[in-house]
Amino acid sequence: MGCNCNKNNGKNENNKQTEQPQFRKEEAVPQTGLKQKLTMMQSFAMAIASRGLTDQKIAKPVKQLRVLSCFGNQAQGGVLPPCEHLKKSSTEGKFYCGGCGCGDRKGTWLVGDDAEYSKLDYPKLNCPLQMPGFSNYEKSKPDEANPPITRRFYIDQLSYKEIEKINVSNPDPPGKPTEEQK
Repeated sequence: MGCNCNKNNGKNENNKQTEQPQFRKEEAVPQTGLKQKLTMMQSFAMAIASRGLTDQKIAKPVKQLRVLSCFGNQAQGGVLPPCEHLKKSSTEGKFYCGGCGCGDRKGTWLVGDDAEYSKLDYPKLNCPLQMPGFSNYEKSKPDEANPPITRRFYIDQLSYKEIEKINVSNPDPPGKPTEEQK
């Protein structure tokens, strides 16, 4: 019997449980005061240095992992929601991380247009949740598999074929010769 509220309570027409995982909410590691500012400055300096003088960018598979870690895969038909720290920018179509403390400005937008160098393009980049694809990534721990699971555990279990479905643009940086120019 049911409560007559016309909700299926997680069951489909055949009365079977659907396989939609539930995800736990994750908090960024809290830091306060001077330690937070030093950590942010170190992280920013590391990212800038990794870009180098030639606007070096990460490889496409790493960027796909980063986009998956931040934006989830629901747009590609998956079940992973966007990170709870993902924030919409005041600039239309742009997003930034609300967990790292960098704020909303051009240099902190996670993805940009093809010609732009966005935050997720930096070869070395830290994530406040230490998610896959980032320099400070930590593999999920066994307890993260207990329902509700963590987003990190879910991504750790994905096959490379699933990660390849994540659409990213990763053009050559400005000034780098194309194959035709070599």
